[in-house]
Amino acid sequence: MKQQQFLDVLDRDEAERRWRLAIDATPRGVETVPLEEALGRVLAEDVRADVDVPGFDRSNMDGFAVRAADTFGASEEEPVRLRLNAETIPTGIAPQEEVTPGTATTIATGGMLPRGADAVVPVEHTDVVGDEVQVRNPRVPGAAVSFAGTDMGQGETVLFGGMRLSSRETGVLAAIGRQTVAVVTRPRVAVISTGDEIVQPGEAMRPGLVYDSNGRILADAVRELGGDPIFLGAFRDDEVALRAALERGLDEADLVLLSGGTSKGEGDLNARVVADLEPGILVHGVALKPGKPICLAASGRKPVVILPGFPTSAVFTFHEFVAPVLRDLAGLPGERRETVDARLAVRTVSERGRTEYLLVGLVERTEGGLAAWPMGKGSGSVTSFSRADGFVRIDRNTEIVDAETVVPVTLLGRGVPVADLVVIGSHCAGLDVLAGALAAEGHTVKVLSVGSQGGLEAARRGECDVAPIHLLDPESGRYNAPFLDDSLELLPGYTRMQGVATRPDETRDAEALVADPSLRMVNRNRGAGTRVLIDGLLDGRKPPGFAYEPRSHYAVAAAVAQKRADWGVVIETVAQAAGLRFRPLRAEHYDFVVPRARRERPAVTALRRLLAQGSETRARLGAMGFGEPEG
Repeated sequence: MKQQQFLDVLDRDEAERRWRLAIDATPRGVETVPLEEALGRVLAEDVRADVDVPGFDRSNMDGFAVRAADTFGASEEEPVRLRLNAETIPTGIAPQEEVTPGTATTIATGGMLPRGADAVVPVEHTDVVGDEVQVRNPRVPGAAVSFAGTDMGQGETVLFGGMRLSSRETGVLAAIGRQTVAVVTRPRVAVISTGDEIVQPGEAMRPGLVYDSNGRILADAVRELGGDPIFLGAFRDDEVALRAALERGLDEADLVLLSGGTSKGEGDLNARVVADLEPGILVHGVALKPGKPICLAASGRKPVVILPGFPTSAVFTFHEFVAPVLRDLAGLPGERRETVDARLAVRTVSERGRTEYLLVGLVERTEGGLAAWPMGKGSGSVTSFSRADGFVRIDRNTEIVDAETVVPVTLLGRGVPVADLVVIGSHCAGLDVLAGALAAEGHTVKVLSVGSQGGLEAARRGECDVAPIHLLDPESGRYNAPFLDDSLELLPGYTRMQGVATRPDETRDAEALVADPSLRMVNRNRGAGTRVLIDGLLDGRKPPGFAYEPRSHYAVAAAVAQKRADWGVVIETVAQAAGLRFRPLRAEHYDFVVPRARRERPAVTALRRLLAQGSETRARLGAMGFGEPEG
């Protein structure tokens, strides 16, 4: 079967308009639930108080109920003496005795104010002598008293329909005695994962398979937006089974989500099955990146969506197209997204003809303002969306956005998250240990892995607190220090052994491996410290695989272990974890560049302490094979 192409790729807004005209996104009704089940639900109507709150004039302190006029002129030197009434007023008891001129009644916090009293004197401003109380400070009418109905009055609207109930609102409902509450019926959303490559967490894994993250992400995203997810399972490319699952979803849910199978390829059945609905597919292909293959459809007026299989594409298109519909079904108001201006940290190339939504992480610059760093992991990444702070919209007719361009960033949450320690540079397993130790002390840490060169530039521009680097200067043979200027200082980190890794059955030494043109290598990205070492090792040669440039030691180890490459350069810790044979090349220095303007920040000071000789964290790093910094 010849693969079909997207013949009618639509603009994002036009695609949404066509779909919205065909579906019904009105709330699905109202139900009454017990108060104990109301948390997180959406109020279906305004709520008015049936009682006054408080229901009586109430004392706010332990002390004495008095007539304020009787205390005028009181002072430490000349206290006012009032006769104590025999009655004492605890909470929950209606007073019987009136406070008359010249008298006072003992009262507890929350006690009902007796007739005649209009103020309470705190106990700490009094002395009791015999049957009298001496008042040392004057009071004004209403002092330390909450009058009946001042919080909520009978008949007053206290909550408005359409709001989502938090613990604050359920507390209000309890305060007015509501045992049940009318809420919008939760929309039910069927979630179906598809693909021969999908396995569920806990099932056996082998090369070529992936765990089903989309099912979990989508089900929980539905729950976050006030819906009830119905996860129907993951289905292989079996048309009969898929049709049965879709039919069940349409019977049981108000909206059906499928993930995977949107690209019109030979093995993708979702679009074929959904096309048989009436009216069926309304949009197949939107000029977006990520998310071009999204399929918007309907069965009757019921919305049906096929999301792309790649996680970032699936999550992004869910929030762009499905979330607004789900909010409508749940009775929630439309989401207002905040935007902030930031300078793009690196030059970005975009594909002409598609509106690109570039996920970015935001960091504060020392000089003021924000820098936006592209996440750069592609639509197949599970972590890009979870770690991003926002996205930059690149117009479909724009191919290049230069570094330092000021761009509006649409935030994915509320406000710009500010970390105690921003780390931009080379990644390492030892860095994970340090970040975990800082987090355990209460510091928030943001890590952007962009390589040593990128981290060094970020430090020079004042965009990070520390930049982990391992750059070898070929002329001096020294690591890291030769690359610093006067605005930066070096915080010594640790040494780690770099070497050539192969599968265990390969026994030749590094020199023989590098010289064998029949072996395929796996390289590292330009700008990485390891790439400098690799270029020196190759001495101008470009063996098979030279252009294959993953961005981490873990990716290099995976390429070798899965036989996509025969050798690569990684650190010893990663090679051991992957079960590879390791041949040492050089002990390199993994250090931290600190902008001098940020050296005294509390989290930087904490990092310096963790790296100090003799610290518990230093011992843990040593146990992992990371050595003490050298001279």
